[in-house]
Amino acid sequence: MFQLFIGFVGVTVAALIVVLVRKDRLHVRHGFGWLIVAVGFACLGVAPDVTDYLARHLGISYPPVLALTLAIVLLVVKLLLMDIERSRVAMRNQRLTQRIAMLEADIRRIRAEMPGEEQEEQGN
Repeated sequence: MFQLFIGFVGVTVAALIVVLVRKDRLHVRHGFGWLIVAVGFACLGVAPDVTDYLARHLGISYPPVLALTLAIVLLVVKLLLMDIERSRVAMRNQRLTQRIAMLEADIRRIRAEMPGEEQEEQGN
């Protein structure tokens, strides 16, 4: 019964991810990673003996440890990828802010060099 529940959770999460990507609530790049996790849940639900088989061949005496270890590794990788993406966005925002500041400085300098513009603006 538990395997059916895990399989159902995997299929439901996969469907939810597809809906979120279609509604533009989740970027495709991020959705793909979550879709792999959902398919993994569904596979574990459908074929739970795969974990036992892999654990036995890897020399792990308690098979659920393999699933938990893989889950922790996936979470750490996901966190690392999120930090890389966040750092990239922060750097991009910083560069855009610097470019805007430089453009505003250029606009002020150009306006200061044009004496006719200053008088019109002060009159308004």
